[in-house]
Amino acid sequence: MPEIEETTAERRQPPGTPSFANADQPSPETAPAPMPSQDTTWAQVLRELVETIILTLVIFLLIRNVVQNFRVEGSSMEPNLHDRQFLIVNRFAYCPGFHLDIGFLDIHWQKMWCIWEPQRGDVIVFHAPDQPKDYIKRVIGLPGETIEMQQGQVLITGQPLEEPYETRRNTRNAPALTLGPDEIYVMGDNRPNSNDSRAWGSLSMDEVVGKAVLSYWPPQHWAIVSHYTFPDSSE
Repeated sequence: MPEIEETTAERRQPPGTPSFANADQPSPETAPAPMPSQDTTWAQVLRELVETIILTLVIFLLIRNVVQNFRVEGSSMEPNLHDRQFLIVNRFAYCPGFHLDIGFLDIHWQKMWCIWEPQRGDVIVFHAPDQPKDYIKRVIGLPGETIEMQQGQVLITGQPLEEPYETRRNTRNAPALTLGPDEIYVMGDNRPNSNDSRAWGSLSMDEVVGKAVLSYWPPQHWAIVSHYTFPDSSE
């Protein structure tokens, strides 16, 4: 009787059949990833919060160095600007520089370089020389000129000034005033009701905040603040 060669079950399996010889052996377990500690999580949150606050403050200060909003108070610029009207002021229009104003900390610092001179007819915002607040007026006289008012008529070095914008006039006189190299003469458009250079004299360019460029509130007064060209502007 021929001998029957003994073979294992594994050898009798057809090729390509997976082997289950070690099916009952336990597979090695993967170690769980370590969980971040609560202290590490709070540190990350705190760091991100501080970075966000610093970035927001830097962006705010950069924007405030270029533009500033301003609210008109009173009627001194009627009929062109009105009480409680909000404007955008370009702080780089004449004197670019750095401004640091943090009211609640009473921090006020600035460093400016006055490069461009205001033009006659510009509407500007400036630090009031007689009160701790800002005023808004129109530029009437430029450095080196002599300004005078006779019966409500503005005289520039003896010549009457034709003003293309609407004003509310009166018959008030103002004595002649010659402006220095860094001084301008400003008045409100509502001449009978404006505290301006007729009362306290010339304005130093160091006190100018910027030029009003845009009215944005209330909506019915949305407009670009007009710029005027005078016949004598090149003289």
